[in-house]
Amino acid sequence: MVARIRYEDIVKAPKALLHDHLDGGLRPATIVDLAAEVGHELPTTDPVALGRWFVAAADSGSLERYLETFAHTVAVMQTASALRRVARECALDLAADGVVYAEVRFAPEQHLERNLTLDEVVEAVLAGFVEGSALAAEVGTPIRVGTLLTAMRHAARSQEIAELAVRHRDHGVVGFDIAGAEAGFPPTRHLDAFEYLQRENFHFTIHAGEAFGLPSIWQAIQWCGADRLGHGVRIVDDITPGPEPVLGRLAAYVRDKRIPLELCPSSNVQTGAAASIAEHPIGLLRDLRFRVTVNTDNRLMSGTSVSREMALLCEAFGYGWREVQWFTINAMKSAFIPFDQRLRIIDEVIKPAYAKLLV
Repeated sequence: MVARIRYEDIVKAPKALLHDHLDGGLRPATIVDLAAEVGHELPTTDPVALGRWFVAAADSGSLERYLETFAHTVAVMQTASALRRVARECALDLAADGVVYAEVRFAPEQHLERNLTLDEVVEAVLAGFVEGSALAAEVGTPIRVGTLLTAMRHAARSQEIAELAVRHRDHGVVGFDIAGAEAGFPPTRHLDAFEYLQRENFHFTIHAGEAFGLPSIWQAIQWCGADRLGHGVRIVDDITPGPEPVLGRLAAYVRDKRIPLELCPSSNVQTGAAASIAEHPIGLLRDLRFRVTVNTDNRLMSGTSVSREMALLCEAFGYGWREVQWFTINAMKSAFIPFDQRLRIIDEVIKPAYAKLLV
């Protein structure tokens, strides 16, 4: 019997995060402040009530309805100072939750309403992450933040955003992504961007296998060449359950190639990709030794953190420190920074901390 571990202790343990949206993790109080500055109307100006509103609005079982909540966060992220503040606070919040490495993604094309250029948007966010990381280190919670630039899959700017990502690759941008509603917008629409990134030896992940099923995953991997799968939870549709589950050819390929799955349990429940945490496919996928990672997706909309996601999984599946370490090392192995830097964080930060917890 695995001894139950406390949420407070999970917060203190080092964790790695690969799938977190900048515009899905704002502090409610910050939204209120920034909305007042630009004259954007919110459902409420009480920060506590606003935080509850975001969770309730996102808790609909529909990915499309879930995505509508971003109208308010994106609206207040249209100036360099606002972007810088949001990024700074993001780094601080993640560090306070015990995250030692994070990849945070955002779509630069959504922050141009007040005449910023794409490069100015990226520079503001990168500056905010540098500031937040420095402040976190000062209070004894060091964190490294890598940035992913996202192109919206319903738009036609993926090549431009891919080039933007490569342009800033030496300044904190570590990867590329496409996001947005999957149905009707297959990843193959952006094949030129993915081929360009491959020629530039640049990393990318693709939102696939969340609201849409196996065809989305297959295209992301076999047509587009994704390094990781954003969510990828529907790979379970290619697994026949039973005492000895049988993997279909696509599921077997994903497992054999160690393609990381950026699973986001609470978000998946909200959007209807899973019925509950206890019924989330992460349990089966972990048992079958897929390269499973645990992520937040949108901390504001899900009212969550990496520590909370880990605690929910420990409660639902009886996991202990060994599994939390396994998820953490999986994520760190799958990061988009150089191998030696990944290994350093694993060997010098993660493993020593969990060695003390596993005794």
